Amino acid sequence: MAYITLRDVHLAFGGPALLDGANFNLERGERVCLIGRNGEGKSTLLKLIEGSLLPDNGEVSIQNGLTVSMLAQDVPMDSGKVADIVAEGAGEAANVLKEYHEASDACVLGDMEACDRMGMLQHKLDQLDGWALENKVNSILSKMGLDPNADLADLSGGRKRRVLLARALLTQPDVLLLDEPTNHLDVESIEWLEKFLLDQNNLTLLFISHDRSFVDSIATRIVELDRGILRSYEGNYSRYLDLKAQQMEAEEKQNALFDKKLAEEEAWIRQGIKARRTRNEGRVRALKDLREQSKARRSQQGKVSMATQEANRSGKLVFEIENLSVSYDNKALIKDFSAIVLRGDRIGLVGDNGVGKTTLIKAILGEIEHGGSVKTGTQLEIAYFDQLRNALDLEKTVMANVSEGSDFVDVNGNRRHIYSYLQDFLF
Repeated sequence: MAYITLRDVHLAFGGPALLDGANFNLERGERVCLIGRNGEGKSTLLKLIEGSLLPDNGEVSIQNGLTVSMLAQDVPMDSGKVADIVAEGAGEAANVLKEYHEASDACVLGDMEACDRMGMLQHKLDQLDGWALENKVNSILSKMGLDPNADLADLSGGRKRRVLLARALLTQPDVLLLDEPTNHLDVESIEWLEKFLLDQNNLTLLFISHDRSFVDSIATRIVELDRGILRSYEGNYSRYLDLKAQQMEAEEKQNALFDKKLAEEEAWIRQGIKARRTRNEGRVRALKDLREQSKARRSQQGKVSMATQEANRSGKLVFEIENLSVSYDNKALIKDFSAIVLRGDRIGLVGDNGVGKTTLIKAILGEIEHGGSVKTGTQLEIAYFDQLRNALDLEKTVMANVSEGSDFVDVNGNRRHIYSYLQDFLF
């Protein structure tokens, strides 16, 4: 019996159906990669399986007694002790363990009531096997190179991602759902994650990823969500590309034959029906069916039309950086960094999670205090796309975020309506 089964599942949020009669089986031991274009509904599908969403129609069934754990796509902005956040995945024992740590910290500061409460909490932890949970938390945090006493809010995006992954893995689930697991991770962390997942012999995995190398290393099967339908392809991503190309070619030929037939019938109907014979009435009904099929057919989404806006020509110098230094909690993240950035340079900044890559960019842009100096060139227009998308107001529409209330935007000296511009990005 399959671990997870979807039967004729339908789900829509006002627009075209994200799932339109989707069927899917996940068998024990499989490592299935779910792929598809942005906005197709991949994350929504994981939420259906996790149970935080319900389908409009159809059935999502999970084998009795199965433990399912999920790593979401978004990085949290919350604060809190890393060990407590990881332990949250273990239910009541985690809550008691958190209370025990808080009471212990208060007791050290002289709170006698907290010292008395520790005894009661210790008894509860004995009953719930809470000490084993603490050992498991510390073990997995050690493997991931995370400080159990650190505050989540102080960590980089990549390290926050590791914390969430540790929480998802803590309960040793039968099925692990991962939504873009390599987002914000450095190369070393991605390699560790690949090895870890491959070493889990009994782990069944369903994951979303656009990282082709990661998919090729991990996946035993590719499932594509395309226009509401799930299609399965055995093998890795490279094999999927070959099979997908063959499928698209066959679909184009089939659509061309259908369109030719529809055009012929439309031409016939415009000539008028010469006699009310049964044969002609049947042909009219057949034409109506063809029209309905054409209306229901969902064409594959187009490609993004993206172009960089040409700014006024700046001077040759972009940044001249001398002895830039940044410290945090008396720890030097960046020390005496000097560089010259010239117009036309394309520079990749790499390094482990938490070493200060984002901090360096913010220091160069003048968003945080730093030692040393940064000289900025003339006539610069700087665009900054940050990893946590802090510039977006999630309560506003796409149009309001992009155009700030205007109906028009200027792109390379041309005035364009905001709707036309957003269509270039498939919104």
